[in-house]
Amino acid sequence: MKTLFGTDGVRGVANQDPMTSEMAMRIGRAAAHIFRDSARKHRIVIGKDTRLSGYMIESALTSGLCSMGMDVLLIGPVPTPGIAFLTRSLRADAGAVISASHNPFQDNGIKLFSHDGFKLPDEVEEQIEALVFSRELDDLRPTASEVGKAYRIEDARGRYIEFAKGVIGNESLDGLRVVLDCANGAAYLIGPWIFKELGARVTKAFAEPDGYNINNGCGALHPETVGRLVRRHGADLGIAFDGDADRVIFTDSSGNVLDGDHILALFAIEFQERGMLRNNTLVVTSMSNLGLHEAMAGRGIRVEVTDVGDRNVIDRMRQAGHSLGGEKSGHVIFMDCATTGDGIITALQALRLMKQKGRSIAELAACMTDYPQKLVSLPTAERRPIEELDRVQAARRECEQALGAFGRVILRYSGTEPKVRILVEARDPAAVEEWTRRLVEAFQAEGIVAR
Repeated sequence: MKTLFGTDGVRGVANQDPMTSEMAMRIGRAAAHIFRDSARKHRIVIGKDTRLSGYMIESALTSGLCSMGMDVLLIGPVPTPGIAFLTRSLRADAGAVISASHNPFQDNGIKLFSHDGFKLPDEVEEQIEALVFSRELDDLRPTASEVGKAYRIEDARGRYIEFAKGVIGNESLDGLRVVLDCANGAAYLIGPWIFKELGARVTKAFAEPDGYNINNGCGALHPETVGRLVRRHGADLGIAFDGDADRVIFTDSSGNVLDGDHILALFAIEFQERGMLRNNTLVVTSMSNLGLHEAMAGRGIRVEVTDVGDRNVIDRMRQAGHSLGGEKSGHVIFMDCATTGDGIITALQALRLMKQKGRSIAELAACMTDYPQKLVSLPTAERRPIEELDRVQAARRECEQALGAFGRVILRYSGTEPKVRILVEARDPAAVEEWTRRLVEAFQAEGIVAR
C-alpha cells in the first residue's frame, strides 16, 4: 500500500515531511534507478510552478537524479501538461513536475511521468516508495564520468507553444476577447503568448508571480474573480487556470461560472456530432453533477464513472479506447492529442468551437442544467475510515433515503490535502443545505473535524 504517493504524486507542506530536500533527493535517486533504460539516453525533464520552495526541491531532486547517472533537463516554470508533452518530444526517460497544483503556496509536490507522458501506474509508484524507504540504493553510487549532468533548456517552452497551437490547426482566434487568469502560476508566461499569437485579444490577470501569491484569491479555485474581470472588460470568455494549468474553469460573458461538467458536456456533444467521440462514451468521476448524466442520456451518450482523480479517468480511457473524459474540477482530457488534463488546450478548443459555430460559450454550455449541489471541504485531524464512523453513516443513510433517486451524497477524504469532502446534490436546494449541515455536524460529533 502506498504511503508516500497520493492521488497526484507526493505532496505536503514544503520543508516538512514528506516534502523535504532530503526526501526529494531520495525520490530522485529511486526514480533514476527505476527509469534508467540502457536503450536510450538517461535523462529526465523537470519543470515546476512558481512557488518559492520550487528552487529548493528542484535542486534536491536534480542532485538525487544526477547522483544515479541521470542527466536532467531543467525547463523552469511551465504547465504540467507541457512537461508531459516535452517528456515525449525530447525523448526523455521520464518527466517530473514540482508543483502542488491548486494548493496554497506553502505546499509543494512532485509528480512523475513515464517516457510516454502518462502519469505513473500504482505499481511503479510502489517500487519507487520501496526504494525510498529501504537502503537498497545506498551502495549504488556512480562515479567519475558516470555521474549525471544538469542542463537548463531555454527554448523547450517554444516546443509546447507550437504543439498547443497546432492542436487547433493554428486557426485564427481574431475577434475573440478573453480574460486569462493565470493564477500567478505556471502558465503566467506561456498562456498569454499562445492566445495572443493566435489573434485573440487577451487581458491577462494574475500573471505576476512572486513565489507567494500562486492560487491566492485567483485561478480555477476562485473563478468569480475572473468573472468580475470579464464583465469589466466586456470579454467573450473568462479562462481561469490552476497553479500548474492542468485544469481550467470558464466564465461566460456575464461572469457566470462554467465548471468542468459543462465543458465536458459541450465537447461530448460536439465530438459525437463530428464522429470523434470514440465508443460514444464520456468518462467522468463520481463528483460529476447528475445534470451532466441527464444531458448525456438525452443525447444517447454513455457515461462511465471512475473514482475521483484525473489519473483514474485517464486509466479508464486508455483501457477502453475512449477519447474524451475529465473531472468537474476542470481537468479535461482529449486523448487524441494529450496524455493528461491541459487547461490551455481545453481553452483553445473552446474558443475554436465558439468561432466556428458563431455561438457564445453560454449558448454552447446550455446543453446541461446543474442539479443544486454543495461541496464542503473540512480540515481533518485524523483519517479514521468513514465507513467506521457510526454517526456519519447514520446521517448518510437518512440523507440518501430522504433524497431518493433525485439526489445523492458523497463522502471522501482528499487525496491531496488533509481534508474530508462532503458533497450533497438534489433537485431541492433547501434539502442540499439541510443535509450538508447535518453531515458536517455528524463529522464534528465524531471528532474528525473541529466544531
